[in-house]
Amino acid sequence: MNINRLFVLSGITLLILVSFHSKTTLGDTFSSIVDDKGNISRPTDFKEKWNYLGSWVHPDSSKDGIHNVYTQPGVVEKYKKNGGKFPDGAVLVKEVRSFSSAGMTTGKNVLSADKEVLWFVMIKDDKGRFPDNPKWGDGWGWALYYADDPSKDVSTDYKKDCIGCHIPAKNSDWVYVNGYAVLK
Repeated sequence: MNINRLFVLSGITLLILVSFHSKTTLGDTFSSIVDDKGNISRPTDFKEKWNYLGSWVHPDSSKDGIHNVYTQPGVVEKYKKNGGKFPDGAVLVKEVRSFSSAGMTTGKNVLSADKEVLWFVMIKDDKGRFPDNPKWGDGWGWALYYADDPSKDVSTDYKKDCIGCHIPAKNSDWVYVNGYAVLK
């Protein structure tokens, strides 16, 4: 093999490796689940590949009582380095599950996660990329998916569908971070 072909093949290999690596970085996650109009797709592999931030439990509602929250690799480190601020492009997925309870040797009324009910998806947007899309604002993209059709975002306007529940968390970038010990 002549030296020119070797350099070309080495260059192609390097280009492929750089391309593969760039698709797995935090910044590219933003574009991989958002189209050019700001429509958000629900990530599907977050439970297996992302970092678990923590859970919330609503003990009075077995229908939608357990809220498990995930973010992609790299966000926790950047959050800590940014002084408690989520980096641009960070994705948070809150999976809401019903729960059941049973008596066990560890206690009388032990709760366990049951069926998936819905998913909330938030994407940090420091740049205001979609000012004309009503699902984007206050530094985030907002989406909601129900288990009966997990591919369809049913939110219509973050001001009507989302922000009301997040008002108490306004001072922590609209996220209830006090429930996520890994961020401390």
